[in-house]
Amino acid sequence: MKILTIIGARPQFIKASVVSRAIQQTTGIEEIMLHTGQHFDANMSDIFFNQLNIPRPHIQLDIHGGNHGEMTGRMLTEIEQALLTHKPDRVLVYGDTNSTLAGALAAAKLHIPVAHVEAGLRSFNMLMPEEINRILTDQISDLLFCPTDTAVNNLNNEGFASKPVQVLQVGDVMQDSALLFAEKAAAPAGDLPDGFILATLHRAENTDNPQRLAAIVSALNTLHKTVAPVVLPLHPRTRKLIAQHGIELSVHLTDPVGYFEMVWLLDHCSLVLTDSGGVQKEAFFFGKACVTMRDQTEWVELIEAGANELVGADTAKIIDAATLNVGRKVQDTNNLYGGGKAAQRIVDVLLNS
Repeated sequence: MKILTIIGARPQFIKASVVSRAIQQTTGIEEIMLHTGQHFDANMSDIFFNQLNIPRPHIQLDIHGGNHGEMTGRMLTEIEQALLTHKPDRVLVYGDTNSTLAGALAAAKLHIPVAHVEAGLRSFNMLMPEEINRILTDQISDLLFCPTDTAVNNLNNEGFASKPVQVLQVGDVMQDSALLFAEKAAAPAGDLPDGFILATLHRAENTDNPQRLAAIVSALNTLHKTVAPVVLPLHPRTRKLIAQHGIELSVHLTDPVGYFEMVWLLDHCSLVLTDSGGVQKEAFFFGKACVTMRDQTEWVELIEAGANELVGADTAKIIDAATLNVGRKVQDTNNLYGGGKAAQRIVDVLLNS
């Protein structure tokens, strides 16, 4: 079986690393890796291939920047050509990026079956481009690998139980990678303060809205001065927008970090403060409480378990929740994400599909 895997952004590199590892240990599957180039900064892309031992992409596109429609359209054109050239038996896509949707759509148009890892996630916020991407990708996939029971329920509520597809709860590949790579964690370069809060800030709903961005930065500044040092590895795009809007940011800034450095930060922080989807789970994997600066989350089971709190972009709510949760430990008493066996389950299904 020949599988063409499409990746393009940081979370996809991490997810693909464990599935590719399982494929390499399995007889009967040839994997071709296509990297769209959606994340092109060396710290956001190349470093993952080096650190995670992912096979270098057989196909390297250079598609980044521009509006969502422009980016997705360019990807669609070039991915279609790659599929025509390599003629895979199946396309494997991850998550909810423009790379995900373009890969799935190009394959579906050519009648190539699509498997979607992280199927069924829903924020129920159609203003998020990621929500559009994940809904449409699910609709044109025939293997839907769900990370949680909640994701399965979402698909069943949308009528997938009566469609000629397989909806499978396999667990979360992000837990596989966290367990596999934790021993390789390495501190980022430079001195870091003790007892720090780890923050990430990149979601378009926050960064593209000057009021939300200013409110979040104000909360980070206050927490940094009054509660605990805030360490913020900042994506270049977010850094540019903060400067463009003249927003004062007074925290401990670092450049974007590699996965092993991020694992170290998660393991050593006193709290996680994020607008990322993946980081919410990673905080949980490392036993850290999480405060999420979004209005909705796909990981509702973390809210229900008391491990995560939604605060939106409300300055006061962010400060209050962070102050209450700093230093708090959380435990995975219900094995919410499959115990680190998701990748092998996925490969076993692919072999027999």
